Amino acid sequence: MSRFNDMTAKMQDLEAAKATVATWKAAGEKVVFTNGCFDILHRGHVTYLAHAADFGTKLVVALNTDASVKRLGKGDDRPVNSEEARSYVMSALGFVDLVVLFDNDTPLEVVIALEPSILVKGGDYSADETDPASKLYIVGSREVRALGGEVRTVDLVNGFSTTNIIWKMKNG
Repeated sequence: MSRFNDMTAKMQDLEAAKATVATWKAAGEKVVFTNGCFDILHRGHVTYLAHAADFGTKLVVALNTDASVKRLGKGDDRPVNSEEARSYVMSALGFVDLVVLFDNDTPLEVVIALEPSILVKGGDYSADETDPASKLYIVGSREVRALGGEVRTVDLVNGFSTTNIIWKMKNG
C-alpha cells in the first residue's frame, strides 16, 4: 500500500471506526481517545498528541466538523482549515492511528461508540472533575471509567495556540 493510502485509510466514519477499534481491542491493543478542532496544527498540538499516544498502543483522534467548530464560538473566521484538510494533516502524523469526524457539540457519542481504554484531554481540563457542568469536566470520563478505563490529562505547551497564531498573522 502507498503511504498516501496508509494515511487516508486512517480517516474513517464512525461505523468503520467502531469495527477498527473492536479489532484492535480483540488483539489486546490499548486504545487512547482524544478530540479537538486542531485547526492550525502547531507544536502544542503535536506535543500533546504524542504524549497522549504514549498512554496506549493506538491513538484515535476525533475532529470537530466545520459546523461543530463554528458552534464552539471560536470566531467567525474559524475553522481556518476545513474538516477535510484537518483530517489529512492529522492522519499524516505517525502516532495517530485513526481519525474520525464528529458533528455534535461534544464527542460523547464517539466515546460511547468506541469505548476507549483511555480518554485524554489537555491540562486545561481535570481528570478528577466529576461535575459535567464544570468547564474542567472531561466529556465521556464517566462512561470510560464505568467500563474500567482511565482518564488522563497532558500538560499544555505554553505560548502555543491557534488563537495566538491567528492573532499574530493579523497583527504582526
